[in-house]
Amino acid sequence: MIELYHTQRAMRAMRSAALQRGVIAVLDIGTSKIGCLILKFDGTETNIDGDGVGSLAGHSGFQVIGSALTKSRGIEYGEIVSMPETERAIRTALQSAQKLANSRVDHAIACVSGGCPRSYGLEGSIDIKNEIVDTNDIADVLESCRIPDYDSDREVLHAQPVNFSLDHKTGFSDPRGQIGKSLSVDMHMLTIKEKTIQDLAYCIKRCDLELAGVASSSYVSALSSLVEDEKELGAACIDLGGGSTNISIFWKKHMIFAETIKMGGELVTRDISMGLQVPSSTAERIKTRNGGVVATGLDDREMIEITNETGDWELDRRIISRSDLIGIMRPRIEEILEEARSRLGGAGFDDLPSQKIILTGGASQVPGIDSLASKILGQQVRLGRPMRIHRLPQAYSGSNCAGLVGLSLFAAHPQDEWWDFSPRSKNFSGQSVSRVFRWFKDNW
Repeated sequence: MIELYHTQRAMRAMRSAALQRGVIAVLDIGTSKIGCLILKFDGTETNIDGDGVGSLAGHSGFQVIGSALTKSRGIEYGEIVSMPETERAIRTALQSAQKLANSRVDHAIACVSGGCPRSYGLEGSIDIKNEIVDTNDIADVLESCRIPDYDSDREVLHAQPVNFSLDHKTGFSDPRGQIGKSLSVDMHMLTIKEKTIQDLAYCIKRCDLELAGVASSSYVSALSSLVEDEKELGAACIDLGGGSTNISIFWKKHMIFAETIKMGGELVTRDISMGLQVPSSTAERIKTRNGGVVATGLDDREMIEITNETGDWELDRRIISRSDLIGIMRPRIEEILEEARSRLGGAGFDDLPSQKIILTGGASQVPGIDSLASKILGQQVRLGRPMRIHRLPQAYSGSNCAGLVGLSLFAAHPQDEWWDFSPRSKNFSGQSVSRVFRWFKDNW
């Protein structure tokens, strides 16, 4: 735990050094695509367009000066399975973005969608010595949290204080400067497989880059897709990616839960490929152009021509109805959404004062998926698009780039984590916490 603490602080220091130089790369390394944005920081206010974004005034301003998307290789379910192929794909995206930016970058911040994330709710409390809360008190109360006994092959990715209570009065996001006698904190901790982070760091190093930060894909997708009221009152973001579906829950403007389902849009493509006996590339094209999940009477008359080059005339030239295609796609998408409902129920999502659900990610672009999700999830569902950032190309404004945009916001101004506060002792306790989310149920 101490080693991790110093590793995270070292990455934060590298991020600060990169921002002082003025440029940094952000990498969204997914199963279906790898995206890269090169950000230039100029010290002005952040320029963000979009309803309900909220104020970021005073934070370091940035603009996008380079961008690239490329097909992902060597990655399955968000985890690297072929280091050379993934390295080549990252280099392809990075070089294209650097060429457009006319600038070389040495540091990168990346997000991961694999690693089997697990969430924990932690609690800690202390007596305030000088009656006025200062940074040392924040460090002490965070250190007092009882760390769960997670497996030795896992690493802490996020550890964010969500809510502070001062003399039993709850609802403080930053109690520094307040007068009181006792201080307590509720903190969310997210762990993932250690090997996932190690593989990512090694791959980034092979690309001649220094890793200046790592974030959960679930977290950054929600950062760019949820509006401020949703983050405050409670909302879930379901990021439907190619290889996996990432779920996060926000409350009090912080992530309080994250999990990954190893099912995504590529399974839908595979079902179409097997059902229609066509190559995956043809199945992906048919899904993108003609796909859907809600059939109407008109879909029986909308015909789709399937062309192939197998040498079998009957298989190479066929016509199916759009209803037939929907009949292949809908069961798999229903399965993914039902699994997401199960995970949200297990996380205590129904106990939040608001239960809005936002769909994002490339697979959320399937027509009719929002109405299907509303029926399955039983909540208010909307399609999320990433907020606009300065000089972001129009091609990157879709929901498939939510993670990339959110990673840019994370790079510009990450939320406070446990390691941002210097520890006052070398004691890191390790008692387990039995009930995740007990704290937000009790404190609301």
